[in-house]
Amino acid sequence: MSILSGIKIIEIEGIGPAPFCGMHLADMGADVVVIERPGSGEAPVGDVGNDTIYKRNKRIVQLDLKNEIDHARLLEMIKTADGLIEGMRPGVMERLGLGPEICHALNPALAYGRVTGWGQGGPMSQAAGHDINYIALSGALWYAGRPGEPPFAPPTLAGDIGGGALYLTIGMLACLLNAHRTGQGDVVDAAMVDGSAHMMNLVLSLRSSGTVVNERGKSILDGPHWFDTYECGDGKFISVGALEPHFYKLLLQKIGVSDDPQFAKQFDTPSWPEQKEAFRNLFASKTQQQWCDLLEGSDACFAPVLNPDQAAAHPHMRDRGVYFTNNDHLQAHAAPRFTYSTNQAPKNAQASDAKEIIQDWQSSEN
Repeated sequence: MSILSGIKIIEIEGIGPAPFCGMHLADMGADVVVIERPGSGEAPVGDVGNDTIYKRNKRIVQLDLKNEIDHARLLEMIKTADGLIEGMRPGVMERLGLGPEICHALNPALAYGRVTGWGQGGPMSQAAGHDINYIALSGALWYAGRPGEPPFAPPTLAGDIGGGALYLTIGMLACLLNAHRTGQGDVVDAAMVDGSAHMMNLVLSLRSSGTVVNERGKSILDGPHWFDTYECGDGKFISVGALEPHFYKLLLQKIGVSDDPQFAKQFDTPSWPEQKEAFRNLFASKTQQQWCDLLEGSDACFAPVLNPDQAAAHPHMRDRGVYFTNNDHLQAHAAPRFTYSTNQAPKNAQASDAKEIIQDWQSSEN
């Protein structure tokens, strides 16, 4: 049995973190029903139909929330739902007559999850934005780039997914647990600017020890030669991250420079630029595969930099079954995994109607 079997979640149609959270919960076995607008015209970015990755394992119901009958049907669904997730701008759900107060009056135990860029309150709460803006303001973008160059945001990973969708998932699971224990629901305010700032606590803990500073290129995670990516002789790339001294010693041994005095002082910050240039020249002397043959699987803290198709074909990823294809679309299986429970086997979204959902959910309550 999937670990969230029996959990009933309403997802209000949107883009970005809320659908990703819905997919995450559905992957773990929750019955996630997406409320879509009938003939909503412009499809969300990246939406190619019911086989869209973030729609997998969900049921889809089309309702016009400004229509009195459809609105009443959604309220009927809310009565027996365990949770609701939405990614509207603050105030939109209230204007639709679907805010937390109305929903909790119908279902006091409802876990009501809200995800936005800037949060439900604050002077910027009504402003538009995207992943790159939220992580810029939170400080999470600061170290993403070379000294003297503009920071570069890894697409959607830090804000939309890390700071938004996953924090919404965590909040929903916490609400569901609390409602099971107390019978009282709650409202999750998952702001991407909050979540990306919260993820900075690891970096901030290093800053308190003096190993991370505000000046880019001078900290242990963005300055040294032993924590970076390098281009190989064939134009492909590899990564090294030999932070601990015993891993660094092994890296030097395996690449044949353990006796070179240039690399003797691992944490000598002024030497990092010169050491990094020497590493660039060294790693450019072999192909990516040659470096993989020498370093992969060792404690030198090494991995090749792969595109998604290459990652899916890599022996480790293939052995764990991380990726699969559906209608030629590459996607990743559910995470995390469980020992005694299962995740949902991925399948395309299924069209349904509100009456069917209401009957299903009411019967499960009896």
